[in-house]
Amino acid sequence: MAVTDEAIEKIKGMIVSGALRPGDRLPKESELAAELGLSRNSLREAVRALSLIRILDVRQGDGTYVTSLDPQLLLEALSFVVDFHRDDTVLEFLAVRRILEPAATAMAASRISEQQLDALTNQLDKLGTDPSVEELVACDLEFHRGIVQSSGNSVLCSLLDGLSGPTTRARIWRGLTQEDAVRRTLHEHRAILAALRDRDAEAARSWATVHIASVEQWLRSTL
Repeated sequence: MAVTDEAIEKIKGMIVSGALRPGDRLPKESELAAELGLSRNSLREAVRALSLIRILDVRQGDGTYVTSLDPQLLLEALSFVVDFHRDDTVLEFLAVRRILEPAATAMAASRISEQQLDALTNQLDKLGTDPSVEELVACDLEFHRGIVQSSGNSVLCSLLDGLSGPTTRARIWRGLTQEDAVRRTLHEHRAILAALRDRDAEAARSWATVHIASVEQWLRSTL
């Protein structure tokens, strides 16, 4: 493992230094191994590891390339790790969301377009006043994803996309067991949307905080 780690660090060094740039093709395996002072086997293991976390793209019959290194692509690895969360860590995921998502919502207040606001409004209108819990949670995911995307920060968007999964089951559980949870969620969505239409960043931040904190508070009381 130590030899593979060394190989990973050397390839990483080439990318960080600019010797290899996004989209570049790596030299032939034999040439790169000789250049870096590595065995071909350790280089092969390093390439395999870096391809798993989307740093490298191995194309059969064509070669190995540095990926675009786009944040959304790189943070897919986070989603993979997050899928292994334990139920007792859901509160921690909600706490992180409560820090990040209101900030992204506030950022969106000055950037979101009228067309995007209309699309979010139509999404809520189509949902109606008495959706199933599953429909509401699916809409909730898309609603917040649309707002966060409008923040203009792709890293923040990718982080929150990866963090939303572990809280889905908790939101469904709340909708099924807490009286008036569906109505409150719809009301909070409308309030967030109204604040965004008013271009009121602080009101949008506050309503987003209330929205996430209400799920967190409910879950804390049931555990």
